[in-house]
Amino acid sequence: MNGLRLGMKNRRRWSLALIYTLLTIGAAVVIYPFFFMVMNSVKPGPEILHDPLSLPTHITWNGYVEVFRSLDILNLFKNSLIISGSVTILNVLLSAMVAFALAKIDFPGRNLLFLMVLGTMMVPAILLLIPKYTMLFNWGWVNTYKALILPVAVQPYNIFLIRQFYKQIPDDFLDAAKVDGCNLWGVFWRILLPMSAPVLVTVAVLSFMGAWNDLLEALLYLRDDSLYTVQLGLYSFQSEIPGKNAEQLWAATTLVTLPVVLLFFWLQRYFIRAFSGVGLK
Repeated sequence: MNGLRLGMKNRRRWSLALIYTLLTIGAAVVIYPFFFMVMNSVKPGPEILHDPLSLPTHITWNGYVEVFRSLDILNLFKNSLIISGSVTILNVLLSAMVAFALAKIDFPGRNLLFLMVLGTMMVPAILLLIPKYTMLFNWGWVNTYKALILPVAVQPYNIFLIRQFYKQIPDDFLDAAKVDGCNLWGVFWRILLPMSAPVLVTVAVLSFMGAWNDLLEALLYLRDDSLYTVQLGLYSFQSEIPGKNAEQLWAATTLVTLPVVLLFFWLQRYFIRAFSGVGLK
């Protein structure tokens, strides 16, 4: 009997060792690109070009200094924050409203409307570039913030994600609020939104990251340097500097990437709760 218990304990130890080994390898694979980026951002340019995989022989902050001299980095961050923040707020509010109607309000054609929303996810975005640009150009939105904010103010995937989360919430909570005198807006604002914080934060982070990292839309619609986003500024900076100033490119890439990475790790617990369907305790 003791031998059986000892064998089970040894198998459990080996299983845990294997799991932790695989998790460690996975974590190393995920972390290494960020380590590689930060490491090269503090290396001299010639050292980056000749031996980019090695640790720096000495640390230099020249890349960061030259980035602030060459680029109006604060203005780039301001533009990206305005666009990304606006896209995030609009996506959270509008997607939550649409999802509330599709999940909790019974009206004719509700399921058909939901299928139409899902159907739009199957259309490749590249097919809409030309008609979308033509429409925005005719409206006079080219070279304005509106061209990067309003067309993506609500996304079908966000509607789908929030709607599926709302379906997890029992209707008893909503019925009790209606008995207490809440109208639909009160039910949505006072009951449903506070209970759906995990999925709303998830949508906010996904929307912010998507808008922050968007290069194609900014490249299409922005003409004035004063309206450039961080991605467009980084793109133009990359095409201008010679190879010997590679430390500037790595430093700029680190500055652009770091806010999104920190935001994700700060709010990652909400991702787990949202995608696991845990909305109530």
